[in-house]
Amino acid sequence: MSDVTQTQYMIESKSLSVKINGATILIDLNFQVAKGEIYALLGGNGAGKSTTLKTFLGFNKPASGKAIIDAHEVGEAIDVIRRKTAYLPENASLYPHLSARENVAYFLSLAGIEKSKKDMEQAFERVALQKSAWDRHLNTYSKGMRQKTAIALALLREAPIFLLDEPTSGLDPVAIDEFNQLVRELAASGASILMVTHDVYGACQVANRIGLLRNGELVGEFEAPQNGKIDTEQVHAAFAQRAQLA
Repeated sequence: MSDVTQTQYMIESKSLSVKINGATILIDLNFQVAKGEIYALLGGNGAGKSTTLKTFLGFNKPASGKAIIDAHEVGEAIDVIRRKTAYLPENASLYPHLSARENVAYFLSLAGIEKSKKDMEQAFERVALQKSAWDRHLNTYSKGMRQKTAIALALLREAPIFLLDEPTSGLDPVAIDEFNQLVRELAASGASILMVTHDVYGACQVANRIGLLRNGELVGEFEAPQNGKIDTEQVHAAFAQRAQLA
């Protein structure tokens, strides 16, 4: 990752607090994600991870503070933000009765984006979706293959920002390794990636920085050394300690 002090932050949470039905879910949340950086928000169930993503997507209104995408405050420029943002939920919302090619073509048409057959095939190749699957219905796909299709769609939309919600949940170890490699390649190409997860090992393998979230508060941050990975044992110990305190 390049020196973030020289790079514009693409995703920012500034003293962000969110209330839902009167209950405080996020409390004074502060973090930034630079261009080309992978930031993992790590926490257990109910920590506020998905609420954070939904706030950046404009589905939750901050009680105080700001959620910012590419210098635009969420809520003030939501259409601009959504064009710049690719959201990958835990279960990609694609049509099972359509093929990968048909799904991608349909969603691109809804967005008013024109791409050639060659563009689509290059995107499938980039995410390592096997050629034999391109014209098969998605109801024959594994979860990992559906995730690859969703990312191929995001690539074709040329979204510079990715929001990933438990992206490796339910994947087998090989699919997880493939997914992590793809995420690293996206970051290397300049994408900014915010992922939320409860997977300590996976976060340490792929992230440049990890924020530990507990009961809506950021209680610790970890950063990968130059050309290295975040120490899994250190993060696991902190995660387990925080879980006992929750």
